[in-house]
Amino acid sequence: MSKPCVSIIIPVYNEVESLSLLHERLSEVLARLEIAYEILFVDDGSTDGSFDAIERLAEDAHVRAIQFRRNFGKAAALTAGFSVVEGDYVITMDADLQDDPQEIPGFIVELEDGPYDLVSGWKFPRLDPVSKTFPSRVFNGVTSMLSGLSLHDINCGFKIYRRAVVQEVRFYGELYRFIPVLAHWKGFRVGEKRVRHHPRRFGNSKFGVTRFLRGMYDLLTVLFLTRYVRRPLHLFGTAGLVSFMAGMAVSIYLTVLWFLGQRPIGNRPLFMLGILLIIIGVQFFALGLVAELIISQQSSSEPGYSIRRRIR
Repeated sequence: MSKPCVSIIIPVYNEVESLSLLHERLSEVLARLEIAYEILFVDDGSTDGSFDAIERLAEDAHVRAIQFRRNFGKAAALTAGFSVVEGDYVITMDADLQDDPQEIPGFIVELEDGPYDLVSGWKFPRLDPVSKTFPSRVFNGVTSMLSGLSLHDINCGFKIYRRAVVQEVRFYGELYRFIPVLAHWKGFRVGEKRVRHHPRRFGNSKFGVTRFLRGMYDLLTVLFLTRYVRRPLHLFGTAGLVSFMAGMAVSIYLTVLWFLGQRPIGNRPLFMLGILLIIIGVQFFALGLVAELIISQQSSSEPGYSIRRRIR
């Protein structure tokens, strides 16, 4: 098979019922495009026979596969996929049939005809219960406001990337949902496209409501990584300076009262607050210096996953 023009990466975790139908629909759409393509399934430690189903699908020469030894998470699956795919365009999508392969030609057109390096899907209308859609809207709104990148559905897994994006953007943990923000920070042009959303046909969602709380923590991480990762002293130093100056202002105020005869000042709560603010300010500043030292000495880390088998 010639070098693929399009690579499809599909993280899989206990989706055995949907894999055959997903492969059939993908093959039908991609064959119509008359381009070279590859489909990469990354089995993230499934326990329901998903990899056995993938092995059967691998009779198709377009199918490649990676099997993890255990469940390492979607970020690890995407990272492993990004490291081996060869297409000029890389598409990520879920294996649960909620993402429609019929959208792929439109995604490709967005990159070929538009100014974008990454186009993120926007599930519209989204066919999920309000318990998922409402927190998602709040999360998307907060993320857009703080990151400066306006997207309606930043957590949508259906995306297309130019190869340069997947080669340069690095992430870990659950930061995969913020890939558009990380790419935007690096200077890549990010767009959005409405995509059809289908209700889940098999199994249950792998994500609970707690993911929104984790998502807010991850948002703070992304904001730090994109704005201060190379200059942490600017963040901690600013916080430390504010706290130190507030503590000094309190101390100077109490000193003036002491000289005016309003004694004693050592038993006042304001005195303890001033000392506390000064100490916190010094600690923040010291933390910033330590962070700068760590950044200057940092080295590359090992991959956060272990591969059991590869197909093709």
